[in-house]
Amino acid sequence: MTEIITIDNAKEFDEYVCASPKGHMMQSSAWGKVKNNWDWRGIICRDDSGNIKGVCALLLRKMPMIPWSMMYAPRGPVCDLADTQTVKELMKAAEEYGKKNKAYALTVDTDTPISNTDYINLLKDIGFKFKDNSIEYNTIQSRYIFRMDLRGKTEDEAMMMIHTKARNCVRRAIKEGVEIVEKGPEAIDEFHKIMLITGERDKFATRGPEYFKRVMDAFGDNARMCFAYYNGEAIGCTLHILYGDKVWWLYGASSNEHRELQPNYLLQWEAIKWTISKGAGWYDLRGGYPDENNPLHGIFKFKKKFCKEYTEFMGEADLIISKAGFEAVNAAQKLRKKTKGIRAKIINR
Repeated sequence: MTEIITIDNAKEFDEYVCASPKGHMMQSSAWGKVKNNWDWRGIICRDDSGNIKGVCALLLRKMPMIPWSMMYAPRGPVCDLADTQTVKELMKAAEEYGKKNKAYALTVDTDTPISNTDYINLLKDIGFKFKDNSIEYNTIQSRYIFRMDLRGKTEDEAMMMIHTKARNCVRRAIKEGVEIVEKGPEAIDEFHKIMLITGERDKFATRGPEYFKRVMDAFGDNARMCFAYYNGEAIGCTLHILYGDKVWWLYGASSNEHRELQPNYLLQWEAIKWTISKGAGWYDLRGGYPDENNPLHGIFKFKKKFCKEYTEFMGEADLIISKAGFEAVNAAQKLRKKTKGIRAKIINR
């Protein structure tokens, strides 16, 4: 038994996502408030007694120039992925909702490793087509994830989990007098200024200050913005989200001054300590690019100093709802290839 809910009626939905071992911040209604230029819907699947046995959040947005919409379940569904019946019911409900709203396909990139062949084969049996991302890594969310297992760990034990070079950088920043200061929404302009500096230096697009405000407003006390200060000057910053049993590193940046002090290492160490203090079991540094030829490989090497092993997730899979719509979008993607494709343009994650 399934039902569709709106973002204003998501309390029960969010409680389930937050409590689930497979819960993800992007499956929360709070993420729907961040993505306010998308339509958010939640699917709830219940057993015969009315208890929730699985959910899936959907983001729907009309594509430019064509009469179809993109439908995406970021890191969904949230349920016992071995529960074949629940997965099928959730995906069927999403497909039916897509048909009613002119979605050309349903895209999923479930929070599960590529080694979960039973689940991957289940999606294939349902009709999902998987992409080969082994070369370009051109997915909406990264399929290569660094996630530290901090369950039951003390700060001393966590410190010994990170690479010696990272420990030395943390200690140096402390010794040199770098100070970590937590701030609220009043510091968004300051945060954005440092993000712009990093974006220009490392050649990537940055969000506007209104986006970071939505994140802070949507997640409230579970959003944490920190700055690294040296001699009264902000030289680095991070934005983290606590949701359920995980903390996610959402954004980070640094100024061009005093980079030799390695403030980003101290900011990450403070995030690890915050994760432990909140009783969360996992610190998710999110994705990176293991390909050394990728221009963003540097962030991969940085994260690897905190988490020695990375996990390859299953990647993206599409369930085609409208063949004509799917072909039209593929044609549009080819035309926009030089500008990183239509999906990267509208997601801009």
